[in-house]
Amino acid sequence: MPQPYWYLYMNQTAIITGASRGIGRATALLFAKKGYDLLVCYRKEATLANEVCQEAKALGVRAVPFQMDMENLSDLRRTVSKAMMEFGKIDVLVCNAGIALPALFTETDEERYDRLMNINVKGVFFLASAAAREMISAGSGNIIFISSMWGITGASGEVAYSASKAAVIGMTKALAKELAPSHIRVNCVAPGVIDTDMNACYDEDTMQELADRTPLGRIGTPEDVARVIHFLADDASSFMTGQVLSADGGFIL
Repeated sequence: MPQPYWYLYMNQTAIITGASRGIGRATALLFAKKGYDLLVCYRKEATLANEVCQEAKALGVRAVPFQMDMENLSDLRRTVSKAMMEFGKIDVLVCNAGIALPALFTETDEERYDRLMNINVKGVFFLASAAAREMISAGSGNIIFISSMWGITGASGEVAYSASKAAVIGMTKALAKELAPSHIRVNCVAPGVIDTDMNACYDEDTMQELADRTPLGRIGTPEDVARVIHFLADDASSFMTGQVLSADGGFIL
């Protein structure tokens, strides 16, 4: 069904999870610079999320903070309902929120495994499902998942995390095929070693070693990844779906 004329003059809109810091924050601020209205999703860091919203608003867009938990299926549905209530549409969903689990395979307990999978896989699946319903009704949309280079190549000492991020890649490819007839694109970014809180468990020497192992000779920044995410949201990638773009400085070449 054709959209009303005023729809054409509305800002693009995006839901970004894990948007209070790191890659999510950098993505939210880049999207704001590009004119997107934002639902800035966070779990605990209300102060940081509000700061992101204030910076976004200073760029002339609407930015609404929203507390949600990727483990709570009701929260996932509420997230989509909030975006629809605030903006009337969802153009882009960026599923960025996730957790790590550095642990030996034989020392990974069931409780931590379940939490990892609930956030990194189950939550991503059902948030995308809720958003896809609205996108299908609108006849357009763009879903961008965040995996990891370890989802492609695997990491010793992070088997559960690698498995969760490999699942996201499989989800990307299957969902891209399923939603393409509805004019919805689904793509994925696989970051390498990025300077975020997720890598705070590594000491300075380890981070330097990882930088030395990276062909481009440095650790990535959240902004490096945000630019790839925006490319996948932009019309510049309008003929791309089901793709996994590595933003890893050549680490897994």
